[in-house]
Amino acid sequence: MFHVIDVELTPNPQALKFLLNERLLQNETRHFTAKEDAANDPLASGILAIKGVVSVFYMEKFITIEKSKDTDWGKIQRPFVDFITKFDKSLLPEEFALKGTDEEADELMKKINTILNQKVRPALAFDGGGLEILGLAGNTLRVRYQGACGSCPSSIKGTLSSIESVLKRDVNPALKVIAD
Repeated sequence: MFHVIDVELTPNPQALKFLLNERLLQNETRHFTAKEDAANDPLASGILAIKGVVSVFYMEKFITIEKSKDTDWGKIQRPFVDFITKFDKSLLPEEFALKGTDEEADELMKKINTILNQKVRPALAFDGGGLEILGLAGNTLRVRYQGACGSCPSSIKGTLSSIESVLKRDVNPALKVIAD
């Protein structure tokens, strides 16, 4: 049974990070902003059904919930805690297997993911967010912020240039990073 063991503020004033007692996922992250998109994910769809919730991001042992600006956290926290403690963890969808691409792009993506996993994603996760790679076209990497980072003003400006700098330094000086 899942229990909320702590709640942390994030840099995004509309998002809270709920730490859980058990692991949700091993290797993946999941992010949803619409009930329709979460139709095959009972955990996310149940959370999005709570009035005032506009996005759900989860990985490892935490869930980040973003609320609408006109909703008070008091109207979300109790229904969320009730939902998560009653949630049947056997309903969590299976994690996806990683798929390979051509060898050169695959090697570059492995290097990029290694650096992101070591230097970027832990910092974003600390703040209740994540980073999804949408694609690599030539030397342009498209990413999408997840969770609390998705609508946080500092993620769009500060962290994007920091991510690009780290990848240029550690992977390839020609890399350019853009956010969708």
